[in-house]
Amino acid sequence: MNYLRHFGLREPPFGITPDTSFFYPCRSTQEALNTLLIAVGNGEGFIKITGEVGTGKTLVCRKFLATLDAGWVTGYIPNPSLEPRTLLLALAEELEAPVDSGVDQHHLLKAITRTLLDLARANKRVVLCMDESQAMPLDTLEALRLLTNLETEKRKLLQVVLFGQPELDRKLASESIRQLRQRIIFQYKLKALDEDEVGAYFAHRLGVAGYSGPPMLAAGARRALHRASRGIPRLINILAHKSLLLVYGTGESRLKRQHVLAAAKDTPAAAVPYRWWWPRLRLTRSAE
Repeated sequence: MNYLRHFGLREPPFGITPDTSFFYPCRSTQEALNTLLIAVGNGEGFIKITGEVGTGKTLVCRKFLATLDAGWVTGYIPNPSLEPRTLLLALAEELEAPVDSGVDQHHLLKAITRTLLDLARANKRVVLCMDESQAMPLDTLEALRLLTNLETEKRKLLQVVLFGQPELDRKLASESIRQLRQRIIFQYKLKALDEDEVGAYFAHRLGVAGYSGPPMLAAGARRALHRASRGIPRLINILAHKSLLLVYGTGESRLKRQHVLAAAKDTPAAAVPYRWWWPRLRLTRSAE
């Protein structure tokens, strides 16, 4: 791609697909990761990580799973808006438990329990990560709680990490699942990046993508990028990508405030208000 050659990059630096090779340990994401590692190390049944849309929950989840060693068996369910039996089937598949698709719920639970006990005897610990947990029905959350009742004299057979948007907290406030709420010992809320972190995040992702030139982000551009994105990583990626396309399109090499403002004007989710004198985003040269 001409775009990559222009900046001396191996790959696009600001994609919105979670990629652990681009993980940036800012204060919030590192604290969330530390919370997860401490919690599972203590053998807690439920852990909760929440954050607004785009704050990096899925990336933290994937980094957490990649950090665990061979003593762990892990499961990941990206969309748990399932009725209880379907969720149990998904868990059985993640654990490679021997079950038939037509098995009834009683025998399905027995198969999962046997598998968890076999893994415990082999000194394996099991953690299940549930992404987008705010979409999980209440009866499915309750079924999940009952699964975490399984334990040896030493520890739980299954630990569960719930990742979700703030709506998850409102769902957990329901009286019908108060027992689950009481079992969440560790929790963390992901926060937005501050202005200095935005600059470091921008430089980090460029470096991972292969950039080795002088600092590309001017101070005014950093402030504009922080304000327009509100420090939300996904918005930073979108705005940075559009801004770099504009820099490339004009043949420049340094990202300036006007590039970010133009990108923000072209991005409905950006927080920067409209000003008539801001430049329009014109990608005059192809990125291909």
